[in-house]
Amino acid sequence: MTKTDKKHRKIRRNPKNVKFQDLISWLEDNGFSLDRVSGSHHIFVHPVIETPINIQKKRDGTAKTYQVKQAIKIIDGE
Repeated sequence: MTKTDKKHRKIRRNPKNVKFQDLISWLEDNGFSLDRVSGSHHIFVHPVIETPINIQKKRDGTAKTYQVKQAIKIIDGE
């Protein structure tokens, strides 16, 4: 199992404690790219998936849980 596979598993298994940089890396691994940053909002877009993903960093350096769950749903096509 590669590092990337471990990261994917960890994010899907526990979306509560995901480091912000790990989430960015995971989104990029899934074909998303940073479109723009507007204040604290990082907007990621995908060439095929129409729904953009908006993520924000919490003060402790982790990503917001509900945004991680939204990203998982968007990537899974739900």
